[in-house]
Amino acid sequence: MLTNNRYLQWLHTYERRVFRWFNQTISHSALDRFFGTITHMGGAVFAIACTLSLALFAPGKWGLAGLQSAIALTASFMITTIVKKKFRRRRPYMVLPYAKVGRNPLKDPSFPSGHTTAIFSIMTPFLFISGWFALCLLLLAILVGLSRIYLGLHYPSDCIAGCIVGTVTALFVVLLVG
Repeated sequence: MLTNNRYLQWLHTYERRVFRWFNQTISHSALDRFFGTITHMGGAVFAIACTLSLALFAPGKWGLAGLQSAIALTASFMITTIVKKKFRRRRPYMVLPYAKVGRNPLKDPSFPSGHTTAIFSIMTPFLFISGWFALCLLLLAILVGLSRIYLGLHYPSDCIAGCIVGTVTALFVVLLVG
């Protein structure tokens, strides 16, 4: 039990260090604008509009990937909502006095990151059809996750969990709806 507590304490300390580095050490006005903009690609408006537009209007495999993304987005949202209610983890800016956060921060639980879950759930089906563009999509999804830490809204583990939930849900949907 003592070993487990030491390990958890080490993880907790390390996570706070990573959070501080993203949230404060690399802080710059250009990054504030960049991450403040890119974070919205994991938000509800962008995610829903993007997936529905592709599902309804894109031809062939792109339309199918859009449909898979829409289903994965819906399923991963339900999973994330249940997990948030179960764990009720407070956001970093509510716990860490040094955390930098923008105007009107979110008040719901932080674990897992909904924005990160959303972007990974909508981009994963496109990884199977887009070739080199898959690298761009993956980079975009990672940047959305990093933006959530940079903006003081999530711990790194929130974003890692969101990445896992979004990706696994989307992979499951791709296997079922293929």
